[in-house]
This record gives sequence, C-alpha cells and structure tokens, in this order.
Amino acid sequence: MSSKYHSPNMDRRSFVKIVTSILGTTMAAIVGLPMIQFFISPALNKATGDDWISLGPLENYPLDIPTPFSFNLTRVNGWERSSQSYGAFVLRQSGTDVIVFSDVCTHLSCRVSWDADQDSFFCPCHAAFFGKYGEVISGPPPRPLDRYETKMEEGQLLIHFQEG
Repeated sequence: MSSKYHSPNMDRRSFVKIVTSILGTTMAAIVGLPMIQFFISPALNKATGDDWISLGPLENYPLDIPTPFSFNLTRVNGWERSSQSYGAFVLRQSGTDVIVFSDVCTHLSCRVSWDADQDSFFCPCHAAFFGKYGEVISGPPPRPLDRYETKMEEGQLLIHFQEG
C-alpha cells in the first residue's frame, strides 16, 4: 500500500487549481471593474443644457438701451468637450425691471444687432427688423425674439439658459 494520502474527493493538484482560479478571478475583478467603469462612465453621463448664467451687476446696463452681452458655455459629453458662444441683449427698463432677448433671429437663426439709428434690432440675412421689445416689425421672422427668464441674486442679473 502506498504511503501517500489520497482524499476520496479531491487531490492536491485540483485543490491548487481551484484556489489559484479563485484568487486570479478576484484580483482581475478588483483591478478590472474600476477600469471598465472609468472607460464607460463618461459615455453614460448626459450633457445638460439647463443653466443660470450671470450677466453681472444690473448697474452695468444703461436704462432704456439694449446692451449686448456674450457668453461662452463649455459642455462635456462623454469624452467630447465643446465650447459655444451665445449672445443676448439686456434691456433695462427701470430699476430692476429687465428684459433679456436672445440675439438669434427667429427666422433662420442669424445673429441680430442693435441699430440705434433705426431704434430696432436688425437681422442682416433677410433685412428683418425687430422692435425695441423684440416684436417683429418687418421681414420674414415668424415670431418675436426669444426672451430669457431672468432673476436677481446677490446684486447679479441671471438668465435661465436652456439649450436644445
């Protein structure tokens, strides 16, 4: 009879294979799962387009004159980082009574400019004119200039910017 001990269920080689497999799988999971999450998580994050943008103190805007303001927004969508320029016109009527218009024409999304001589906004694409309060005076635009929702916080004028 042999002096080696034999288990009726498992020999030493099978036991070492099982323990090595369990330890290897555990180490691979500990290292691999965070790496997978690192590479996948940016793709799962949705880009938001809902921000409050500060336009600065209200005192920066003269009374009854539409004043241009431009701002850049940087968006991160997955691994893509993009920056886009936007514009607005701030019309301070009295005290804290403010209207903020988008500088984008409602016809073909051209940029409008304030023409002080005509006392109106002018879109150069199709010679469209908008009144001081954004209403269509002439040209093909189907609706008045878009307005931003505004609020005052700690002396700062904020607009609610929704993209999309």
